Amino acid sequence: MEKINLKVILGSTREGRLGIKVFEWAKKILAGHKEFDTEFIDLKDWPIPFYDFPSSPAYGPLDSDIVKGFAAKIAEGDAFLILTPEYNHGYSAVLKNALDHVYKEWNNKPVAFISYGAAAGGSRAVEQLRLVAIELQMAPIREAILMPMFWESFDERGNMTNERYVKTFETLLAQLLWWGNTLKQGREGMEAIVQHSAKKR
Repeated sequence: MEKINLKVILGSTREGRLGIKVFEWAKKILAGHKEFDTEFIDLKDWPIPFYDFPSSPAYGPLDSDIVKGFAAKIAEGDAFLILTPEYNHGYSAVLKNALDHVYKEWNNKPVAFISYGAAAGGSRAVEQLRLVAIELQMAPIREAILMPMFWESFDERGNMTNERYVKTFETLLAQLLWWGNTLKQGREGMEAIVQHSAKKR
């Protein structure tokens, strides 16, 4: 299998966010997975404006330097892992805003989710995100990590104490790698067909 370009996205920018613990944990796990070329994207570093453009990104690039830069970053990815909190039975506005500013760059690529929250562990946010991902022509994989009362799973130094999440993470990455390679081959095959058809015209 080829190396897969994996983008890990932290979907919270709020002050004092606890999700940074989950973000740092993901970094530690992925450091041992050389089959991925991993980049970590903190949406706090991408102050994307609230979506108010007159047209959809599906019809072409939006007229904003920061959005164009973000779109180029997403275009590099072969697969995505989104870390999401749950706010009022849903996901964050800043995450939805980032998803909505890009279209073709998400297409035909797999996505997995790690959610964190209180009793429900962010599960309702993930269910909604799966629907959004499908509309963006992404492939949400089956495996996900849902972390109820997630702050109880980290010690004072930020180390994960729940081995079940570690095992689930390994399964998630195995699925993401398979889908990442499969869809990458599919995209490359489609590009070859389009180029061949263009030459025949």
